[in-house]
Amino acid sequence: MTSGPVGEITGTRIESARLRLPSSCMQLVSFDALRTLKLPRTTFIKPERLLEHLPEVRAADCLLFPPYWQVNALVYGLRKRIFPSHATYLLGHDKVEMTRAFQMVAPAHVPETLIEANDPAGIARVLERLPFPFVAKLPRSSQGEGVFLVRDRADWQHYLALTPVIYAQEFLPIDRDLRIVYVGSRIVGCYWRLQGTQGFHNNLARGGIVDRSPVPEAARVLVEHVAGTLGINHAGFDIAMVDGHPYVLEFNRLFGNRGLQGANDPVPEAILEYLVTALGHHDPGDPSRPLPLAV
Repeated sequence: MTSGPVGEITGTRIESARLRLPSSCMQLVSFDALRTLKLPRTTFIKPERLLEHLPEVRAADCLLFPPYWQVNALVYGLRKRIFPSHATYLLGHDKVEMTRAFQMVAPAHVPETLIEANDPAGIARVLERLPFPFVAKLPRSSQGEGVFLVRDRADWQHYLALTPVIYAQEFLPIDRDLRIVYVGSRIVGCYWRLQGTQGFHNNLARGGIVDRSPVPEAARVLVEHVAGTLGINHAGFDIAMVDGHPYVLEFNRLFGNRGLQGANDPVPEAILEYLVTALGHHDPGDPSRPLPLAV
């Protein structure tokens, strides 16, 4: 047995010294020990050993942070509830599907975006609509990887060689963006990310710099609307502000916490608060639905 400042680990059981569950004895299974270390009464199972631990998985009230490749088996095969929500996984896995969902629920807050097949007709449509420079993205990437500033035809040809699907977006005149972290049913932190020494990218993983200047209320309202409407409950949203108008760029299901302010990480408490409320009021007839938002 080992112990530390946030709790102790006994075998695969994790008991938090700070967070407490109610007497209802909710049982949790986690597939990501680091992201759930501070959650009480949680059993950790290595993802690759899932089949060896089916009794514990079946008995759990909720399964936390399964890898993407396990989600459909758990939701549809075992009829289990998961956190983050199914919507968070599905939309967060692919920028094309994510952006199309944004266009449905907040069309005025999505930069002009063209999604085309990488063929002569698709290439021509993009060049007709978007002047250089514009932004091009690989549909499945994170931390600023797979995001390109296309300044000219040479940059364009480089990007086209990397993907069968074109994702091209207007270039917004910004040198910073907002990271707004939404967990459970509320915002738990937000901050500006200034462009770093590597240029163009604002991601902290790519040299971006945290700035604690006030965050516009319009950006917070947009994130609350998008997350609540789409059923997203664990995400770091990237928001751009142009002349006071917020644009949603994307969200990351698994986000870093380097920019969150304060000695105590607010994420575990928000997860626990959400689970206690949501699991106490769920409809057991349809476990494929995302957990209801806490009220």
